[in-house]
Amino acid sequence: MIVTPDALPSPSTSEPIGHVPVLLREIMAVLAPSQGETYADATAGRGGHATAAALGVGPTGTIVLNDADATNLAFAKARLTPSAASRPVGPAVHDFHGNFALLPRKMEAASVSTHMLLADLGFASNQIDRAERGFSFSRSGTLDMRFDTTRGLTAADLVNQAPERELARIFREYGEEPAASRVARAIVQARAAGPIRTTDELADVIRAVVPRAPDSGIDPATRAFQGLRIAVNDELGSLDALLAGIRSAAERHAAGRFSPGAEAPRTAAAAGRSAAPWLYAGARVAILTFHSLEDRPVKTLFADMCKRGLATDLAPGGITASDDEKQANPRARSARLRAIRLIGS
Repeated sequence: MIVTPDALPSPSTSEPIGHVPVLLREIMAVLAPSQGETYADATAGRGGHATAAALGVGPTGTIVLNDADATNLAFAKARLTPSAASRPVGPAVHDFHGNFALLPRKMEAASVSTHMLLADLGFASNQIDRAERGFSFSRSGTLDMRFDTTRGLTAADLVNQAPERELARIFREYGEEPAASRVARAIVQARAAGPIRTTDELADVIRAVVPRAPDSGIDPATRAFQGLRIAVNDELGSLDALLAGIRSAAERHAAGRFSPGAEAPRTAAAAGRSAAPWLYAGARVAILTFHSLEDRPVKTLFADMCKRGLATDLAPGGITASDDEKQANPRARSARLRAIRLIGS
């Protein structure tokens, strides 16, 4: 069967895990999962979108889960894995831990191709709500901000070690902070007296030099925190790599090297450059963005692919949340969904 919006929870329905998938109905409408297909989630989070897709692909389908957060990935996999007690049958599940920039390569190496791809570029509610993750300045927490807590520099590393010029660049380019230079200078001065270790310590330093705009509900630390998070996780570089993988799959299909629906090699040895693209011909691709720095490259690539005849646009102009969803879930307010279908059928 094909999942219809009426079969899904309303936008105001919170999952028991305390996370509401953004634009769930709209995403399922453009991806249109059907029986026996494969759905890939580049940012599985707590598995909300994937659980909805599983209704469509059914027990003969396949779900591919990827996430940099190992805890959330395990949670999502558990939700999707059949159990004798609750759900004796269900789709096959593949899981990949790591940055979604590597997902195309990993899927081709594993001889897995997909009919649908979703990349939700937001983050799960539990990541924000846990103070020790360092994503929020609403409470004191460790200045971490890594999606994958097993590797890479933390926000504290950057704040306490990066040169003033580099900090200013991060705040200006990734946070779009007009006072980037002042913020960087204040941080360097503050850390001279001792390391900045917590989110509230950093937020206080920023607020001291970035006054709250009149009639604005935005905390003065918001833009700088966004810039740090993007830098820590190389979010824009990762997005560029994922978009390159999407474009490459479409170009390989356009070159006629693979027939629509062609199966991937059966062995890992046959994978690599000779592998079938990780996206089937005719694959539906949806990307959910939350700010202009993410949306701009997605919009540009999708428009270019459609212009070149590599894809068709499934969401002209992008899709935003309804007023009801924005009211029920404030994190949906800045969301924009773009979607295309690769050539083929």
